[in-house]
Amino acid sequence: MKKVFESPKSLTKVPFTYCPGCHHGIAHRLIAEVVDEFGIREKTIGVCPVGCSVFAYVFFDCDMICAAHGRAPAVATGIKRSKPDSIVFTYQGDGDLASIGTAEIVHTANRGENITVIFINNAIYGMTGGQMAPTTLVGQVTQTSPYGRDSKTMGYPMKVAEMLAALKGVTYISRVALNKPANIIKAKKSIKKAFQVLKTYLPFRKPQQSYSQGRGIK
Repeated sequence: MKKVFESPKSLTKVPFTYCPGCHHGIAHRLIAEVVDEFGIREKTIGVCPVGCSVFAYVFFDCDMICAAHGRAPAVATGIKRSKPDSIVFTYQGDGDLASIGTAEIVHTANRGENITVIFINNAIYGMTGGQMAPTTLVGQVTQTSPYGRDSKTMGYPMKVAEMLAALKGVTYISRVALNKPANIIKAKKSIKKAFQVLKTYLPFRKPQQSYSQGRGIK
């Protein structure tokens, strides 16, 4: 029987352990497919920081390094500068990149470091139970904003893509979704371009589950 669908070689055989409905697994697969199609697995190095992203080292079958919370861009910069022939990417959530890691991502982008950043934005802190993140939408209910995010007291959600796009060091930036097949196809095209361009910042927009009595963003 002819195989028409199989697991990418750049993924391990370990089953994903993410929460039901989470799109991290889809993002992992797309990245792995692109790495396979380009034939760059042997020289690809991924950096995963604290948060749900940290599990990436279990699932990607390439060289992976864990970084301190928010510091993945700094670690990736060091790797790329010391091993310029390597293909380096970071895999970061919004609670990491858009919060404790804001300084690292802004200055890495501004310097135009030759790396790819995969930014998974689900608008909450997912691993720790769904607390409000810098990207949480106005009115969105979370464990720490039970009445919805109030811009008067909690500020506005950070528009990371727009902020980084204003920096001259960024070559390519794209916002994509993983909520339906058509968008998944677009996301893979963006990842392909990201790995071709390399000097890249690629925010994902991942639909999330509801929190606090079902009044969160669906």
